[in-house]
Amino acid sequence: MNMEYLPVVEVETSQNIDSSVIWLHGLGANGHDFEPIVPELGLPDSAGVRFIFPHAPSIPVTINGGMVMPAWYDIIDMTMDRHIDHDQIMRSSEEINKLIQREIDRGIQSDKIVIAGFSQGGAVAYQVALTYPQTLAGLMTLSTYFATYETIKPHKANLKLPILICHGTYDIVVPETLGKKAVELIEKMGYHPQYQTYPIQHGVGPQEITDISNWLVKVLKL
Repeated sequence: MNMEYLPVVEVETSQNIDSSVIWLHGLGANGHDFEPIVPELGLPDSAGVRFIFPHAPSIPVTINGGMVMPAWYDIIDMTMDRHIDHDQIMRSSEEINKLIQREIDRGIQSDKIVIAGFSQGGAVAYQVALTYPQTLAGLMTLSTYFATYETIKPHKANLKLPILICHGTYDIVVPETLGKKAVELIEKMGYHPQYQTYPIQHGVGPQEITDISNWLVKVLKL
């Protein structure tokens, strides 16, 4: 049976790949959004990492007047709790699970795979990584929120998952209060996230890139 996968952008840091980072973009962007960040990370020359940047499907987004754009799920309103289309976020999570399995099929051990996401992509990343039935290398969420905390059923395989949560203190798109709330929620579930803030808006800054690089080196043992 031929499996269908989301279209992706792939960047490999060397010819000897032994690790993968699946990195999800934010609302209205695409897989090319974080492609330029790979060389900026300055990973060790010996690192063999395949960065996978999936493209979200284009769907109507209610908060943007029903405009069709790349999105992992519909956002119904912008209240602090973010009223979202739950079925769509679960479907997106399944699509990312398929990409994880494809990496495993390509010879990457599950504990050498990081799931990362920015903004809307980060909400999917929470759902994917915490419920995945095999041990992963880590979860990295940037400028995002924990959308499925009321329904999620974390899998015991990833109870000790290394988690990096980053947020800009001047973010008006996803206020830092939502990042803090995510930290509190997953701590209550027994996880021990590393929480970093930066004096920036809704984006990724230079110090954050350095911190991401250091974290990836640690969790992927690069």
